[in-house]
Amino acid sequence: MNDFQMAWRNIWRNRRRTLITAASVFFAVFFALIMRSVQLGSYDRMFKNVIESYSGYIQVQQKDYFDEPVLDNSFELDQGLLDLIASDPNVKAVVPRLESFALAAAGSSTQGVVVMGIDPQGEKEVSEVHNRLVRFKLTDEAIKALMNETLPERTKKLLKIFKNEAYTGTGRLMLDMGLSEKDTSDVLPVFRKYASFSNYYLEEEDSMSVIIGDGLSDYLGLSIGDTIVLIGQGYHGVSAAGKYTIRGIAKIPSPDIDNIVVYMPVNTARKLYGAHGLSTSAVIMMNNTDEKSLVATAGRLAEVIPESLVLRSWKELNALMVNQMDADNKSGMIMIGILYLVIAFGVFGTVLMMLAERRREFAVLISIGMQKHKLAGVVAFELLLIGLMGVMAGVIASLPVVIYGNINPLRFKGQMASMWEDYGFEPIMPTLMPDAYYLWQTVVVLIILSIAIFFSIRKIYKLNVIQSIKA
Repeated sequence: MNDFQMAWRNIWRNRRRTLITAASVFFAVFFALIMRSVQLGSYDRMFKNVIESYSGYIQVQQKDYFDEPVLDNSFELDQGLLDLIASDPNVKAVVPRLESFALAAAGSSTQGVVVMGIDPQGEKEVSEVHNRLVRFKLTDEAIKALMNETLPERTKKLLKIFKNEAYTGTGRLMLDMGLSEKDTSDVLPVFRKYASFSNYYLEEEDSMSVIIGDGLSDYLGLSIGDTIVLIGQGYHGVSAAGKYTIRGIAKIPSPDIDNIVVYMPVNTARKLYGAHGLSTSAVIMMNNTDEKSLVATAGRLAEVIPESLVLRSWKELNALMVNQMDADNKSGMIMIGILYLVIAFGVFGTVLMMLAERRREFAVLISIGMQKHKLAGVVAFELLLIGLMGVMAGVIASLPVVIYGNINPLRFKGQMASMWEDYGFEPIMPTLMPDAYYLWQTVVVLIILSIAIFFSIRKIYKLNVIQSIKA
């Protein structure tokens, strides 16, 4: 009988001890994977919100623009350069932008805003502003009318909680209003009647129309068809002022952007700022967005753009947010480390108990001729089998939870949602699909098991046979 077979039989001689040890490993792996998946999934969603609603994965900029983001550091982006960048196999879209600041005014209210001149068609590949147009809004008038309709009582209570909330589709509306699928046919038509929102996307010929963020529209008290006044400084110090009609209101996932953004056609922005033919950046969206593909794509593009231009990755463009997430990531790893430390003591406690219980057994085996190295090998196999059982069970049990959490992420509502938005985050907590972090959590557990195995082997080699038999 080989060492593996002997170890397999031994672990089932005391089922309770085996199951306790395997369970401690199982819970360590299970909770560590769930915690890490939620943490990394939240980071991934936060990054995507900013990347896909504002910065893009890579931007082409004039060399000095990053340190001094003014119109004087803009550049001329001709069609030839756009075609050259777009020819890269990993480039999905290249969209020119002209970005600057202005003071927005409506009546007696004012607000500093970011004016983004965009290509209306090209921007559909970048920030998807057209999919973020508000479709429903719970204004005072809408809530008053809805309260007089036949609605579930729970929905009427929630109407006041979500006052002035905007929705880009029916999914989040149903969730916030506590509506189920069976309520769809009866309740949704009522919301479409009183809370629907007429909204339109930009067209290139809309030379005097803009789209503003929902947060900005609430602050300035503006709606579709109202006029917003923009005043700022243009290219080379020229004055920039204009009156524009609000054609659409968009709800941007990042509240920091939603509260200050004004979109207009890029040619309209160039006319406003006297920057004809110029762009402050060209946003590049990619097909493969992993770190390796991003670096490889940036390397290829750096060879074809003029020397006066540089490439900026999304990490450079959002350095503050990356640093904040990195700090939070470190704190999360510390929490997982504490979890593993607690489990490690549990594993070592079980190992010590096993060695104490089987001390006489080991002494008898050695006294009748079993070599210590063979005994140590059998015990090592026992612990390894128990550990692998716990690891595999933890991984398998966590997979359904992680996959479900990615498809149906946890959405915060009410005050919790408002708190997340105050911090600049979308109130949603998804999990990250299984990735390299699964492997690393398994490796950490195996390291703990390796230390336990080494400790057991050392104990066996130091075993005093005579004293152990008398014990």
